[in-house]
Amino acid sequence: MTDFEPTIDNPDRIDDDDTPVESTARSRDLAIRRRRKWIMRALVVVVGLGLWVQGQPLWRTVIAMALGYVIIATGLAVLGAFARPLPEPPPPGELRRVKLQYRCSTCGAELRMTLANDRIPTPPRHCADEMDLVTALEDV
Repeated sequence: MTDFEPTIDNPDRIDDDDTPVESTARSRDLAIRRRRKWIMRALVVVVGLGLWVQGQPLWRTVIAMALGYVIIATGLAVLGAFARPLPEPPPPGELRRVKLQYRCSTCGAELRMTLANDRIPTPPRHCADEMDLVTALEDV
């Protein structure tokens, strides 16, 4: 997505600010992170106050709040890592199309390589040994 200029149907309500509104994925991600942190902190404080009001000692309440914050923050970070998209592929020219066939001399497994950064890359490893190149070098 790109930046856009917000408009509404009623011209009387259009404000004088004509700066474009940032609507990139990064800005939305940062806004969501800020909101989640605020909600998480508020939840931890509310639970901590509830424990303290119920008669728990203050030091236990503070420890519970700190541990709760760390556990929730770690969980959200792990879940957030799953939600982020894969990185963009490298620019054209860094990887070349190849058609190489490799075979493991130990177990017989075969592998076909279609992209590589070199014309003839180093062979992959399988069964703790380098695989043998089956494709003839004249075909490369």
